Order: sequence, then C-alpha cells, then structure tokens
Amino acid sequence: MGPAALARGKKNARHQRAWLVFEDESGLSTQPVVRRTWAPRGETPVLTHPFRYWERLSVAAALAFRWDGHRSRLFFQTRPGPYTAAALIGFLRQLKRHFRRRRVILLWDGLPAHRSRRMREYLAQERQWLTVERLPAYAPELNPVEYLWANLKGGELANFRRRHHRRGRRPRPARHPAGLQ
Repeated sequence: MGPAALARGKKNARHQRAWLVFEDESGLSTQPVVRRTWAPRGETPVLTHPFRYWERLSVAAALAFRWDGHRSRLFFQTRPGPYTAAALIGFLRQLKRHFRRRRVILLWDGLPAHRSRRMREYLAQERQWLTVERLPAYAPELNPVEYLWANLKGGELANFRRRHHRRGRRPRPARHPAGLQ
C-alpha cells in the first residue's frame, strides 16, 4: 500500500466515520541508549550500569485519529516478553473496549505475528468493527508510531540508566544533575 492507498484509506475512514489507528511494537532495554549529552567543560559524563542485567521490555502502541481530525488518542501496553500473535490479539481485545460501537481501520506493518494464521482467524471474526490495512515494507515514515519510538529512545530514555539494585528491591531511576528536570 503506497501513499495513494493511504489517502484512499483516509477517505474511507471519513465515509465510514471510522478511526484510523496506526499500530507498532518496539523493544526497550535496561541498558541505556547512549546519545550526545552536555557536561561542564573538562568533565566527561560517564554512564555506569550493571552489564549482568539485560532485561528487556516490549511495548505496543496504537495512535488513533478520528475521521474528522477533531480527536486523537494514544494507547500502549508493555509486557516482559516479545509480542507474539497471542499477545497482539490481547492488545487488540483491549483496544476494542475503547472503541465500543465504532469502526476502526487498523494500519500496521508486515510483522510475522500480524500475518500469522492465528491472527488472520482472529481478524476474520472482528470484521464488524475492524478493517486491517498493511503499510508498505521499509516505509516507517508512514507510521507516526515510529516517531514516538524515535523520541522515546533518542530523547526521553537516552543516557537514562537504572541504578544497580539488590534482588527484591525496586529499582529507582537515576537522578539528573541539577537543572535537568
């Protein structure tokens, strides 16, 4: 599906009074994403973190736009393991609760879990409220959720580290130097 098909989908959404929902998944790690940062002249910032702990968190997000452009919503879910077809079906079931008696046009990429037999069977049962369109391969600029991931990983979580903690104690976020709130 190219830009012309996206435009056609937008017209269909207006005609059907359906929400356009862009969905994507991403993974986050407890290891900090290292980016450029500031520091006083002559004081190189040093990020320390325990390499023993390599924990991963998967996140699914759906960015929804109403057909008339008057409303938008962001839905997300986190889970410790990867997003499989079963996990995504659970996410879609929760999403359905937010769109009671509303039509939804879901736009997502070609992840194998999106194309699995189990997912196809589930989507066939949900046709009364859900229409699915696949975004073209290698075109992340067409999915606004990709910009959310870029901001999260390259801005909000960049250089953010978790403090080392003992087992059984809850980890706390690292404190920022004064003035970096």
